[in-house]
Amino acid sequence: MRIRATAAVSFGALALAGLAVPAAQAAPSDGGTGDTRITKVVVDGDNKVPVSTNAAKTISISVTATDDSGIKSAEHFTLTGPDYGFEMTGTPTCKKVNATTSTCTASVKVDPRTDYFSNKNAGTWYVDAWIDAADGDFVWKEKAGSFHFQRVSKLTVNATPEPVKKGKTITVTGSLTRANWETLKFGGYGAQSVQLQYKKKGSTKWSTLKTVKTTSTGGLKTTVKATADGNYRYTFVGNTTTAAVTAASDFVDVK
Repeated sequence: MRIRATAAVSFGALALAGLAVPAAQAAPSDGGTGDTRITKVVVDGDNKVPVSTNAAKTISISVTATDDSGIKSAEHFTLTGPDYGFEMTGTPTCKKVNATTSTCTASVKVDPRTDYFSNKNAGTWYVDAWIDAADGDFVWKEKAGSFHFQRVSKLTVNATPEPVKKGKTITVTGSLTRANWETLKFGGYGAQSVQLQYKKKGSTKWSTLKTVKTTSTGGLKTTVKATADGNYRYTFVGNTTTAAVTAASDFVDVK
């Protein structure tokens, strides 16, 4: 992801990469001619793109469009986000769904180890798309779709003592951290609501016991009464900037 402090440098990065922005695609507003329409945009299958600190990530984008004459092709998709986040895909490949509709797909690789990431880039990103129809019609749409560009998170859990007598207190600790793209390390994620869940031995169903807030450094600590053998885990639902995560469970033997 060639992200820079200013938009001007972002476009310079594209020139260095040999990617040209079509003149019409650089237009600041939506446009088009005829009856070409974009009907669906999907990014990475679920519109969530979690990125860690030590591995490249390929982002796939699919744009479905329709025209009475059929779809001919698509220009590079442009991705824009917070803090001047900017990226452009390779040339899309369009595959017919039927005589009037096609889905055009393309991808772009990002790597926190070599790209200029800012933690402020995490959040809601948008897909701008240009689609050409077979009869010369076209559509250019800014913010044709959106997705969450997220920092990967990690979550731990430890329930003690093990074993424990029935009715006694179990202390459940843990830690919630997330990727820091600027340092390429993980740091504590404070003031976040995390659910403590329990699954009785022999059951397949998890139940939420309580919600616990992380400390300023991402720490977790709470207590529960021991009732029966079972597993404990913490789970974080995630948000626009940070991916959801569930800790590996910890089993407690109750005597």
